[in-house]
Amino acid sequence: MHWIDYASPHSVREAVDLLNEAGGSARPMAGGTDVLVQLRANALPDVNLLVDMKNIPELNEMTMDPEVGLTLGAAVPCYKIYGNKAIEHAFPGLIDCASLIGGTQIQGRASLGGNLCNAAPSGDSIPVMIALGGVARISGPSGDREVPLEDFCTGVRRTVIQQGEILVSLHFPAPVANQGANYMRFIPRNEMDIAVAGVGCSVVLDNGNIKSARVALSSVAPTPLYVKEIGDAIAGKPANEETLKLAGQMAKDAAKPITDMRGTIEYRKHLCDVLTRRSLQIAIDRAKES
Repeated sequence: MHWIDYASPHSVREAVDLLNEAGGSARPMAGGTDVLVQLRANALPDVNLLVDMKNIPELNEMTMDPEVGLTLGAAVPCYKIYGNKAIEHAFPGLIDCASLIGGTQIQGRASLGGNLCNAAPSGDSIPVMIALGGVARISGPSGDREVPLEDFCTGVRRTVIQQGEILVSLHFPAPVANQGANYMRFIPRNEMDIAVAGVGCSVVLDNGNIKSARVALSSVAPTPLYVKEIGDAIAGKPANEETLKLAGQMAKDAAKPITDMRGTIEYRKHLCDVLTRRSLQIAIDRAKES
């Protein structure tokens, strides 16, 4: 590793100024569980400054309002999320992914905001955050802007974040009655903690029928894949096995995977079918209990 400077700002404006002045040679660090690995592997040769976000109050916000919804600062570590009873009750889908990212030590630093900004196609938190209708609040030299999470990742490790900008927080609308969500993945073995395929979904029920649904996939396209067509197709249909089969087939058809050491194209497409049906069933069961 080459020499890298370190800065720990205490405000969003200070962080934005540091990143902007560095002219592309700086990298924000929410938890460091991805960026430090990449630095050690010389995958970020142009980075000369790490800007630590852990001391910025807005990036550590965790506010749950039954009417407005949930706001999570981009640097809130995973253990604080799954250790919060209000979030566990209202957003079990977020607990699914926050408790899966790495091991216990990693969860002491890693954040959902950092997982999102890393923009790996296999990012465990991204599908269910998309399914929950999450919105990213971004701050930069030109002010603040909001981006729906399904539009946030633009390629492998590429996002809508521009030079000098940082992800400040994530917002999720308050769950409605009879709503449930889930994230599920398949990994090749316990020692390889990277999804071969993953599914995040959210459903709202109405008298035994699916009123609305959102489904997103991981590890089967260059970016986490929001399959809007599934929600459109199953809305109004009964929450039964036939409807889940339709959703699974649509997920299989929408997937655009590659073959690599973790799985073949055919295997990943098969997993999209199976995992979508299983994840939707869990979301439906949770919706019935909500």
